Amino acid sequence: MNAPRPERLRVGRPAVLAFGSNLGDRAATIREALRLLAADPAVRVQAASRLFETPALKPEGVSDEAPPYLNAVARVNTILDPLALLGAVNQVEDELGRVREERWGDRTIDIDIVDFDGIVSDDDPRIVLPHPRAHERAFVLAPWLDVDPDAVLPGYGPVAALAAAAIDPVVPYDDGEGALS
Repeated sequence: MNAPRPERLRVGRPAVLAFGSNLGDRAATIREALRLLAADPAVRVQAASRLFETPALKPEGVSDEAPPYLNAVARVNTILDPLALLGAVNQVEDELGRVREERWGDRTIDIDIVDFDGIVSDDDPRIVLPHPRAHERAFVLAPWLDVDPDAVLPGYGPVAALAAAAIDPVVPYDDGEGALS
């Protein structure tokens, strides 16, 4: 009889990951990113949202010239600490062709750690928790509500109230492939 992998027996901590893509086959890239994370023995995907489409957001505001984004959120449990999870998501981004040349630039994939077990911290410049702009971004909040209608963003309050106050346009997107998970 095969013994279960020890990694899967350890108690994980909850995290919320946000996915965005505006280059190439956006839906396929987000699905592949989710598949790669789920294949990591230290990460267990609990739920994934539907896809949502939003215009590109640049430092100067919404851009009509840049390709629109597809966005999604996944709830995961992980035995990794926040920095190790950041390393895992950065590895997936790299594997899927992420290029980091321009702040808020167009990208094949972006994966952000929105929340990690309710931690509020800006002690390490590599990772700020919760994600510093998540509370005002409908492209994070709407998909998060899709997987957890009772979600609360630490330090900011109920995600439903935050989503209602967010001003960026977000619409559900159907690529004909069905749900992400």
